[in-house]
Amino acid sequence: MKQRIITGVVAGALFIIFVLLGNLPFTLLVYALAAVGIYELLKMKDIRILSIPGILGLLITFSLLMPESAARNIQEATTYSKLEFLLIGAILLLVYSVLVKNHFTFDDVGFTVLSTLYVGMGFYYLIETLDEGLKFLIYALLIVWTTDSGAYFIGRKLGKKKLWPEISPNKTVEGFIGGIITAVVFACIMQMIYPIASSWLVLVVISIIASIFGQMGDLVESAIKRHYGVKDSGKLLPGHGGILDRFDSLLFVLPLLHFLQFVN
Repeated sequence: MKQRIITGVVAGALFIIFVLLGNLPFTLLVYALAAVGIYELLKMKDIRILSIPGILGLLITFSLLMPESAARNIQEATTYSKLEFLLIGAILLLVYSVLVKNHFTFDDVGFTVLSTLYVGMGFYYLIETLDEGLKFLIYALLIVWTTDSGAYFIGRKLGKKKLWPEISPNKTVEGFIGGIITAVVFACIMQMIYPIASSWLVLVVISIIASIFGQMGDLVESAIKRHYGVKDSGKLLPGHGGILDRFDSLLFVLPLLHFLQFVN
């Protein structure tokens, strides 16, 4: 627990510094986080990052990460959109599977492409959210962190009914609901201090949905790890695991806030 707290404080402080710096420093940090994230996912499937599929996966991820302004400039110069870069990468991976006589299979291609979408687009919205305004990123982080804390402490105190034991045996229904309530309470406190939503009803509804999706993001990553027989996605953060272990909820919440047009 002590190591977990120390790592959390140090990593959190560094992240906040880059958030405040914004612009290029923050974008470079997000690219680094995404690179580690795709490495962690590919490693679960025994795909080396320093291999042709690994490098292609990394390049696809980086193309999906491009902020809108950079993507427009690239499209003007090459006539290719981010979606077309993804398609080109998928085709090259399929060609590679033939060249190596199916030692790199169609399943491996599918896993690699889906991994780039999951990591690349998830972290892309991290960049875009900060570009739309610091308050939106603070809100997203607040929802994720308070949901996680509320679910943990309320689940430990009151949890009896298992939520999804086949995927995450320690999570409980009581913790799931407690996380949502905690997130809504803190979102309301933020609204009183620094208004973010147009109305209290919008704030509460969005916060409930975001809290649910954040917990689903955590469960999705748990399901992936359980399927591939790994405990943590990585070892970069002592006491916490890997990058995906820390950003799994955020990778679901940030796109959601844009899809619901809460961030615009």
